Amino acid sequence: MTDALAELHREGSLPDRYPEVRRLLAGLTDDELVRAGRVLARTDPDAVLAAHPGTPAPVVAVTGHGTLNALLPALTAQFARHGLLARTRLSDFDGWVFDLVDPSSGLYAARPSFALCVLDPATVVDELPSPWRVEDVARVLEEKLALVERAARVFAGTTEGATLVLNTLPLPRELTGQLVDLRARAGLGVLWREANARLLRLSEAHPEVVTVDLDPLLAEGVAARDVRQSVYAKAHLSDALLAAYAREVGHLARQASGGVKKVLALDLDDTVWGGVLGEVGPEGIETAGGYRGEAFARFQRVARQLSAQGVLLAAVSKNDREPVERTLREHPDLVLREEDFVQIRADWRPKPENLRELALALNLSVDSFVFVDDSAFECGLVERELPTVAVVRVDGDPATHVTRLLHDGWFDARRLTDEDLARPARYREDRARQDFLSTFDSLDGYLRELDISVALGPATADRFARVSQITLRTNQFNLTTRRLQPAQVRAMAEDPAAQVLTIASADRFGDNGLVGAVLLRRDADVLHIENFLLSCRVFSRGIEQAVLGAVLRHARGSGAAEVRADYRRTAKNGNVADFYPRAGFETVTVDDDSAAFRHLLEPLPEPVGHIRLTANFEGDTP
Repeated sequence: MTDALAELHREGSLPDRYPEVRRLLAGLTDDELVRAGRVLARTDPDAVLAAHPGTPAPVVAVTGHGTLNALLPALTAQFARHGLLARTRLSDFDGWVFDLVDPSSGLYAARPSFALCVLDPATVVDELPSPWRVEDVARVLEEKLALVERAARVFAGTTEGATLVLNTLPLPRELTGQLVDLRARAGLGVLWREANARLLRLSEAHPEVVTVDLDPLLAEGVAARDVRQSVYAKAHLSDALLAAYAREVGHLARQASGGVKKVLALDLDDTVWGGVLGEVGPEGIETAGGYRGEAFARFQRVARQLSAQGVLLAAVSKNDREPVERTLREHPDLVLREEDFVQIRADWRPKPENLRELALALNLSVDSFVFVDDSAFECGLVERELPTVAVVRVDGDPATHVTRLLHDGWFDARRLTDEDLARPARYREDRARQDFLSTFDSLDGYLRELDISVALGPATADRFARVSQITLRTNQFNLTTRRLQPAQVRAMAEDPAAQVLTIASADRFGDNGLVGAVLLRRDADVLHIENFLLSCRVFSRGIEQAVLGAVLRHARGSGAAEVRADYRRTAKNGNVADFYPRAGFETVTVDDDSAAFRHLLEPLPEPVGHIRLTANFEGDTP
């Protein structure tokens, strides 16, 4: 695939065909991605944006202590594999302190979405006297940590919605080996690990900060450094470690752009269990006992662990449905059970077709899916037909299934909320709603009997993280796709001219939790709806109309002359392009990518009859 990229570059057609790059990069190793990144880095980002203006193109500022040129192609490729365009800026050698501590620096002038401060052991070692003692290491570590903490404070006060990415420091054997006193060596190890723990805890005080822990990457066998590159070129972290680090940053960028994965769709035969159910029967599958059975059970436990943190499990298997359900329900040795899956698709249709229908049934887009299968044919088919689905290829050795699944942090989140943990149970409740719907002749009758209640009110501090998450994860009912970090939500909620409203709903089948948000701003006698968001789980139940009607009634009651609202088109929110006009708004301006609307508050829409709405606008500025 790197040859195909190179050919596109030689033809000069890479900017025009940039959307194809994501498919070309699928399944490449880190080394292959770096080679692809070198080609992509020669492409002018402005040319790509001119051809595809809707491409998310975050600015990534890279600074640090050592030589970091090798990081740029890795970042470029990692962003591209998620459908993003990285606009990178590399600072001068060892410029991190000036870059981050001075608000007038070029780094801040670039207005980055991500600032990567790449630290390495030489950040400390270069400051040690000769000879040195453990006390000297403690002193230098404290000085450097104080600088990092100061940088985090300045970053938080200078940027809005940006992320500062730090990393832990590998402890070099070359450093510890210089201490022949084993007690002193142990003391150095304690100091170093305490410093890394301090770096990892920075996000508790500064939500804008993410610290990438390099230890798990090193534990997988990635070399911390290449000694020749370190000594001769001052490149103190190996190319391989920088490539693995870039993969972690790529997932942070994907999350920030709304590319969140929510569903783990699992093949069954030779993926969840060993053997083909239709050939060996339930009694013949491998799922416990024996080394292979234990490996499959281990994979099931990991899938269940992900589910406990809000990941939706689905089964997509070429099998007859009845034996699959019976096996999941009755097999004595399975870890995963029928009730662990929000949907089970067991039939003989093409898997891309099943994934599309599964997405429709869950009210999700297919790009929120991760698909795992042992068949190279099935994986290739899904990659070709559904290029935005993340495909994880496992093979005949079940011992590697967990490693392959977790190699990419597809389901990583900056912070889990209570809503995340409750998500699988709520989707299972949705199956009961669908069964209930099938008993009615009309949608109106179903909605009346569903007994929907909605609470609209100001966001409290404990909900800021969830509101931020809604802006980051919601793509279909998201009128402007403005992404907000928790600190931005807090700032807006504390702004006297603005208000952050949350939408919570419940019905006869249970509590749906916090399912949406409305962001308002008052300017004299005009109320602006800066964004309106609603979870896909509660589409088409009248909640959005009920909430918008409440906002319009409040606007008139508080003395506003009109309400204004915007819509910005994306690849995923086309279904809500006419949301405001259908509610009585008139179009002020419109073009291919956006539209502006206003409502003169006469007439106001009627309340939605089947919804019991409680609205509280306390704290709003009249």
